[in-house]
Amino acid sequence: MPSDVGHPSFDLTTRGWMPVQRHDGGIAELSLQEVFRQAPDLRRLVGDVPTQEFALTRLLLAILHDAVDGPQDIDHWREMWNDALPVDRVGAYLHQHRHRFDLLHPVEPFFQTAGLRTATGEVTSLERLVADVPNGAPFFTMRARGVERLSFAEAARWVVHAQAFDTSGIKTGAVGDPRVKGGKVYPQGVSWAGNLGGVLVEGDDLRETLLLNLLAFDTGNLRVDLGHDLPAWRRPPPGPQQADQRELAKRPGGVRDLYTWQSRRIRLTFDAEGVTGVILAYGDPLAPHNMHQREPMTGWRRSPAQEKKLGMPQVYLPREHDPSRSAWRGLGALVAGRAEGAEQRQEAAAIVQPRMLEWVARLTVEGDLPGDFLIRARLIGVVYGTQQSIIDEIIDDAVAMPVVLLHKSDTALGQAAVDAVADAEKAVTVLGDLAADIARAAGAATDPPRANARTAGFAALDGPFRDWLARLRPEASPQDQRTAWQRHAHRIIRRMGDELLGSAPQAAWVGRIVKTGQGRELWLSTSQAGLVFRGRLRAALPLSAAGDAPAVDDATGSIRREGSIRQEVETRS
Repeated sequence: MPSDVGHPSFDLTTRGWMPVQRHDGGIAELSLQEVFRQAPDLRRLVGDVPTQEFALTRLLLAILHDAVDGPQDIDHWREMWNDALPVDRVGAYLHQHRHRFDLLHPVEPFFQTAGLRTATGEVTSLERLVADVPNGAPFFTMRARGVERLSFAEAARWVVHAQAFDTSGIKTGAVGDPRVKGGKVYPQGVSWAGNLGGVLVEGDDLRETLLLNLLAFDTGNLRVDLGHDLPAWRRPPPGPQQADQRELAKRPGGVRDLYTWQSRRIRLTFDAEGVTGVILAYGDPLAPHNMHQREPMTGWRRSPAQEKKLGMPQVYLPREHDPSRSAWRGLGALVAGRAEGAEQRQEAAAIVQPRMLEWVARLTVEGDLPGDFLIRARLIGVVYGTQQSIIDEIIDDAVAMPVVLLHKSDTALGQAAVDAVADAEKAVTVLGDLAADIARAAGAATDPPRANARTAGFAALDGPFRDWLARLRPEASPQDQRTAWQRHAHRIIRRMGDELLGSAPQAAWVGRIVKTGQGRELWLSTSQAGLVFRGRLRAALPLSAAGDAPAVDDATGSIRREGSIRQEVETRS
């Protein structure tokens, strides 16, 4: 905490606090100045939790956007991509605003409100600030004994995280906030980034990652009001109350405003050794509906329920990540989403692709980014529980893909990748049906074995699909590549099906009579289930059998006549 400015100070522009990973795997804590200067030598940021990394990256992007006042267009962006980050310009910018990056500044502390206090003078535990300390469940955390003290570096990271991902629920009422009732403020919603199904584009190093996510201000379907798009440190320090409603109605002005949105009012308490407590209150609210032309780092979905509730013709909400699905299973929304026809309800898209991926697609056409350039679409988000008052789960997954899949003028290879995901879904469904049929033949419950088989099927296809996707190249034939995937998937699922058949209980081999949905009776055994499985798998992955001999029908009739046992037999044990 040494200072040459007459008050306690922790200057984030010169003091190490941002955790980074070097290319050799080493971890260090760097200042903002050092992060930008060393960006080509850094693999990525690393956070205490993945959402912290997302929030810190957005902070760096806001700094870079504001320091260069752009990029205004693709040519401006190309200069930085072909040369280097403008570290001297960024350094001068950080020096100019360094007092707003002082975590302990007495009047304008970084991302905080000086003088914030409660009516009782109460200061709460740092557990309110640290996201890996679940309220009421402290035994499943690295900080099981609580958080009594944080270093200044740690506290700075958690302040940034709280402004992005803090929970909802009842919070401390700050003196001067008109929302306070009985010393408390009732739920106002999670911090802004907590609404998002975050999508971050990663390159080979931090320099590439920053530039790939640095959208030009002339990007289509992205609104940037240059007069109002200011980061938090270029706005007046906030008071305990939310910003004026007339001001909020004009905001967010653009990505600089959004990436540093002050969702909370925070004040840290500290001594010479570190941070000892926090006051954490509500700040500026920001409703997530119809922000798809402002927020680029998430996908969007239309919400008929909200359209009816709000009486609006179209309402788009952030498309949150599904913790039960791997990133590649949502490839269609990443690659094929779009928002054309947004002015006409009958033509409005159900899903809108993240603007960040639209931007990267533009770089393949106008920005000289080669089609075989490999990116990682990193998916980061939070699953909140109990009325959004606690964090249940943090999602962190990624899918590597060549940028050619995002190309808008030649969509064949991207569509082949999306279709390949559908192929995997169909094949896993077939495997789940086999498990259910075996259980039904044995007179057992069908839902658990079906679910277990599906989980195992997706797990078995996960690595192979990711490898196949990363190896796609612009010159590849979409049909040939999809054929190769279907054959690979067929081998994996066929082997797993054979294992299920081999482990079937004796009762299933004997079989039993089951009733179909039409009231017919059908004899079902492991042998019959295996026969239908093979036929159904061939139908789900037809390209896998290209050039092979047709399947042979069994003696009792064709696969077609017997049909899908899953469709025909609805009786559940």
